[in-house]
Amino acid sequence: MKRWLPAPLLSLALAAMWLALAGSLAPADLLLALLLGLLAPWLFAALRPERPRARRPLAVLRLMGVVLIDSLHSNAVVFLDLLRGRDRRISSHFVRIPLQLPDPTARACLCIIVTIVPGTVWCETAPDGSALLLHVWDVEDEAHFIADFKNRYEQPLKEIFQ
Repeated sequence: MKRWLPAPLLSLALAAMWLALAGSLAPADLLLALLLGLLAPWLFAALRPERPRARRPLAVLRLMGVVLIDSLHSNAVVFLDLLRGRDRRISSHFVRIPLQLPDPTARACLCIIVTIVPGTVWCETAPDGSALLLHVWDVEDEAHFIADFKNRYEQPLKEIFQ
């Protein structure tokens, strides 16, 4: 069954999305939805990574809380900095952070976290995945930022995916 229908939920979602976009339940639209739902996951199954395993659900919840709080805090800081204009000197930098995340899913989650938190932009990853380059809105102490980043994001991801 998995060989012919590798991702049943994805198939269902694609078919439903097609019908919603078409805005019709005409036989031709139903046929296209069925074909899209069945063929797309089957054709692209080789591109899908291995299914990740999150080992610690409580660590996932803690990390989600940290990201939510950091996102709200960072939104407020960036907003206030923009409102103040040039009253305060903003010290934005490129910061290279060494990584110890061999799991590609963990690195992808880290990328999503960096994207969610305002004031940080993922710029580059070392080819071997051993470091990443971030542009950070305001960095007073680079060493403290790196230690905090690794403690708040990398350590929980290692706990979850290893």
